[in-house]
Amino acid sequence: MVGCAGVPPELGESVAALTLRFLILTAARTGEVIGARWCEIDAQERLWTIPADRMKSKREHRVPLSDDALAVLERVRGLDAEIIFPGQKRGMGLSNMAMTQLMRRLGHGNVTVHGFRSSFRDWAEERGGMPREIAELSLAHEVGNATERAYRRSDLLAKRRDLMERWARFCMSAGEGGKVVEMRA
Repeated sequence: MVGCAGVPPELGESVAALTLRFLILTAARTGEVIGARWCEIDAQERLWTIPADRMKSKREHRVPLSDDALAVLERVRGLDAEIIFPGQKRGMGLSNMAMTQLMRRLGHGNVTVHGFRSSFRDWAEERGGMPREIAELSLAHEVGNATERAYRRSDLLAKRRDLMERWARFCMSAGEGGKVVEMRA
């Protein structure tokens, strides 16, 4: 299992490093994160609402934001008025290769950025203490058959919020005794 603690200080404040940290803390997909806009963030409610047109499932997804995820947002505030994680080209988001290149520079070229979602899922199963459906909903996966989904009226946000807070604590504490690979150059 790979955690997110240990980004070297010299890379820890780069846009790519902060983007990667946010991606890990939210268990979101690369495209969702690099396309994130300030208008999607409700800091008071501690919520990131990803519009349906940017979701793989084509359904809106609400992501509860941990204290650590909000801290990342504070670090990038002011870089761009619209785009949360701006790239080098004005008005454009970070390249989808920026985090992969960062992983290579850190000596983890064999680790995929998408693999952090898998790490979250493994952690949630082994240590998260929540039912399977909470982890799956946190990843914006469909849960249950068509009939169950037709009757489900809640996205179980409060339970997912608890799970994401515990995930953030796990990541930022170097794993609470778990096997975490520190990301060092």
